[in-house]
Amino acid sequence: MDNTSHAVVANTARGPIQYCERKENHSDIQGAILTIHGAMGGYEQSDILGQAIGPKGYRYIAVSRPGYLQTPLKGKESPEEQADLLAALMDELGIQQAVVMAISGGGYSALHFSLRHPERCRALILCSTTGSKNDVPVPFAFTVMKVMARVPLLVNLMRNRFLKNVEKSVKRSVSYPDIAQNLINDEQLMTYYTDLTISTMSHMGKRIPGTVNDIHITQNTEYPLEEIIVPTLVIHGSDDPVVPFAKHGKKLAERIPGAQLCLAERGEHMAIFTHNQQVRNAVSGFLDSLP
Repeated sequence: MDNTSHAVVANTARGPIQYCERKENHSDIQGAILTIHGAMGGYEQSDILGQAIGPKGYRYIAVSRPGYLQTPLKGKESPEEQADLLAALMDELGIQQAVVMAISGGGYSALHFSLRHPERCRALILCSTTGSKNDVPVPFAFTVMKVMARVPLLVNLMRNRFLKNVEKSVKRSVSYPDIAQNLINDEQLMTYYTDLTISTMSHMGKRIPGTVNDIHITQNTEYPLEEIIVPTLVIHGSDDPVVPFAKHGKKLAERIPGAQLCLAERGEHMAIFTHNQQVRNAVSGFLDSLP
């Protein structure tokens, strides 16, 4: 993809939302894809999601969800309100219909967008997202981050420590040594992984409110998955410890009518990186099959 606009704030009929846009410099665009980040995210991570697994030839709109960076949380805490804000952004940009691609904690916004605005949701792509209440305990690391966010010096120390040995971080995050090494050997994927990790440490305090809200929503929300009528692709790692496949990915694939499943064997929460070629192929094939 050739061109990325700087992030801006759109003042929609439903309130402000931050986004950036990426599209190729030619007129043969196959449609719009709205990309939605997970916890501790922001528009940068939404943009990385599209770059990492999205095919060329689409107009990508990468958002900061409510509670992240320059998108206010107040009044937009619920999945329904977040879904309506996404629709309002599409109105502002003159986009009638879009594919919605979400990862991790961004899943509830995407699911409710498809439920509330099915005529505007061309398709759903759900990467490592919850499909029901998630009872996995919140990692202690998040408690540490909430404290560190108040002390910029500590955040800088963490950032520098990470940059000194990115490979060590990968090996700590991925349980299988061969899968970790394959990721380390891929320069482009390591760039995505590094950029995504570093982004969580930039303006960290402006990512905490949205993450706290995400935790509350994902721990307490069930979804009427059988009511989803748009084409859906579920991407999930078989060994995801954060959003376990049996309770989430499997349920999404079984309960959403006609849903397709891309199961990353031995994949964890970072399956879009560790199983990148499999995921990219699944996404491209899915999008090519749409009417």
